[in-house]
Amino acid sequence: MQELIKGVHSFHDAEFGRHRELFKKLSKEGQNPHTLFITCSDSRVLAELITQSKPGDLFVVKNVGNIVPPASVRGSTNSTAAAIEFAVEALEVKDIVVCGHSQCGAMTALLGGGVDATKMPHLSEWLTLANPVRDLMEKNYFHITDPDQRTMAAGQENVLFSIENLHTYPAVARRLAEGTIRLHAWFFNIANAELSAYNPVAGQFTPLTSDSGQMSFTGSGV
Repeated sequence: MQELIKGVHSFHDAEFGRHRELFKKLSKEGQNPHTLFITCSDSRVLAELITQSKPGDLFVVKNVGNIVPPASVRGSTNSTAAAIEFAVEALEVKDIVVCGHSQCGAMTALLGGGVDATKMPHLSEWLTLANPVRDLMEKNYFHITDPDQRTMAAGQENVLFSIENLHTYPAVARRLAEGTIRLHAWFFNIANAELSAYNPVAGQFTPLTSDSGQMSFTGSGV
């Protein structure tokens, strides 16, 4: 806790001064982020840091495993839906990024059969939303035996699964039909801080460039 308190004072004394006018503007005019950034709760994945974004640029949603449930999922299991609807309808973001990452504990648990529901019932229920990813891994990736490679493959498939589920949200589907929003699948490798983006044409994740970063999903699904 002392480290957090020191950080708060350091931010106010140093960093805040660099962005003082921006914070004043944001406090008066409200937020107008250009991108909804959905990523994992993992403490090593910081959206603003890896994209070098300023306050007000990103509307960030973090959850365990960066999972986007289908719009049909109701109740507390899908609080992510509220953020998606708010970002798309109220804030009118222009882009949605779903960013997975390597060494994802959620994907490791998913491939291992989940977690102990008696100790972590909410997490257990949450991870079942990604069961289609686990089934896909068993069907198409049975030849990959290395645990790290399997986790990475599952993480990438989970990003695409979340992109597919985004299409089930009426607000997203409408904006896609209008051509006023774009969906992007990204993957962050923690070891080398490399970001890759899914190329729908090539059918694979490739290193993020100015060109690949502009590629997006349209239509009814992935």
